[in-house]
Amino acid sequence: MGNVSTKLTVFFEEPFWVGVFERVENGKLTVAKHTFGAEPKDSDVLRFILEEYDSLRFSPAVETAVRGMPKNPKKAQREIGRSVSGNGIGTKSQQALKLQQEQNKLERKVKSREEKAAEAERQFELKQLKKKEKHRGR
Repeated sequence: MGNVSTKLTVFFEEPFWVGVFERVENGKLTVAKHTFGAEPKDSDVLRFILEEYDSLRFSPAVETAVRGMPKNPKKAQREIGRSVSGNGIGTKSQQALKLQQEQNKLERKVKSREEKAAEAERQFELKQLKKKEKHRGR
């Protein structure tokens, strides 16, 4: 099994607080988004990670370049400062979320189409039954 790294970014996206989980495994990035609502405390975030992390639906995998941690502690501190400065989520993560959104849209369309067809079939059967009953003179 390869290296797996997970990163959680919590930010304010009008009007809710949102958490984006980024998971890099074998050079592939998958992303899940969770809306917290009100500003979550550290304990709320920890509880969510411990209890509900398994129920997150991650996006399909997107190829990404995996960078190692910098050796120099000052450089590492600067990297952390840049990531915390309010940039939000990365573009790769946004692409993965968009891909997941498009897949969900297609699933909804297919399901809706099947439900419409089933309803039309049911209506047709009702009409045929009524026709038969009228023909029998009931």
